[in-house]
Amino acid sequence: MAGEIRLPALLISGISASRSRRGDCNLELLHKTFPPYLPKKGEEYMNLRQRAHFKRVLEALKLELSQDIDRTVHAMQDDATVFADPNDRASQESDIALELRNRDRERKLIKKIDETIARIDKDDYGYCENCGIEIGLKRLEARPTATLCIDCKTLDELKEKQVAK
Repeated sequence: MAGEIRLPALLISGISASRSRRGDCNLELLHKTFPPYLPKKGEEYMNLRQRAHFKRVLEALKLELSQDIDRTVHAMQDDATVFADPNDRASQESDIALELRNRDRERKLIKKIDETIARIDKDDYGYCENCGIEIGLKRLEARPTATLCIDCKTLDELKEKQVAK
């Protein structure tokens, strides 16, 4: 089907496995399906091809996250076992709580992906929300949902650190 993105099963299981170990999405595996965008010499920043590339990456990531959430719900329903041993029950409850926390983070990431796709559709993608300069292709490849340039993000983190003290 035209425009359809098919992720290899190995890629899907690899992202799920690495996410469960690290609690984060491993975009490196996603780049095996979507190699980083290489701009041509003199190419305009955030042209139609670049926006289409990032939209495909984000949609594939969203699809993977959604499928992972569905698999988790079904697995939790299938694995619902009542253990007689209190230690086993506590361990199971701890595992479920951790899994639900991870899924909540993924749900928030899906929301951020939807917001980013909307920005792509409005031609606002790729520019810093604070200062308006280009975020940069390399930063967007590393974090496609980035909304701040590296300088503004660094300042933001420094402010956050000072408030925490």
